[in-house]
Amino acid sequence: MPVLVFLHAHPDDESSATSGTMAKAVAEGHRVVEIIATNGDHGTPPPAPKNGEPVLGVVEHRRLEAAAAAREIGIHRVEWLGYTDSGMTGWEQNSANGSFMGADVDEAAAKVAAILDQEAADVLVGYDWHGNYGHPDHVKVHAVAHRAAELAATRPRLLETSMNRDEMRRRFEAAVAAGADPETLFDPEHPGDDGNGLGLPESELHWAVELDGELLAVKRRALGCHSSQEDVQNLLSLPQDQFEAAFGTEHYREAGRPDGMLREWPF
Repeated sequence: MPVLVFLHAHPDDESSATSGTMAKAVAEGHRVVEIIATNGDHGTPPPAPKNGEPVLGVVEHRRLEAAAAAREIGIHRVEWLGYTDSGMTGWEQNSANGSFMGADVDEAAAKVAAILDQEAADVLVGYDWHGNYGHPDHVKVHAVAHRAAELAATRPRLLETSMNRDEMRRRFEAAVAAGADPETLFDPEHPGDDGNGLGLPESELHWAVELDGELLAVKRRALGCHSSQEDVQNLLSLPQDQFEAAFGTEHYREAGRPDGMLREWPF
């Protein structure tokens, strides 16, 4: 059975970025493994427990949410690297003891490579060169994934999840042309955490996985498992048509492939 390993920075990243692809891979008979680099320490604290429920910290609660999302998607194995969340660029947590941003690349990559070898992985999925929007932990995933692929006994095929900046720009421009106030819209060219726009230009992408109705429903349910997080709550509040426009296609770059984005299943 072909094995696909997805390396993500935080719990909930798998649901927003690749859950449709993961669910489709499971349905097609692939073994799907998720590696989560950080504990998501800087996420939204969990809601106050109800009568008789245990009091959980952020990390404990997010691990339970990640497990629920994995069940929803059908992921076969979830592994945690155990690093602390580095926070956004310039936060003091960037240099905190045990942060993923401060981790030695070879050390972190060796942990990932060990899982790749245990699974005899055929594919490893990481992030694009600036982690889609510049978050330090996402950028680190890019470096760690590339190094892990080099260290693995059998070199897996390496893909990078990203976002289609041109498609987001087209939606932005269409909304403005229809009379929407641009100040109320999310501009994909607006500098992200590292000063770059979101994702990659379409010319740099190679695969577009279009999600059918059931896969999109899985994606929404997987996100719902992380509903304690404010950012996820905002995504779940989108009307269905807007949610489908924003999350109905998952994009990937694959170094070494000919130019041109294919709207096909890459596996």
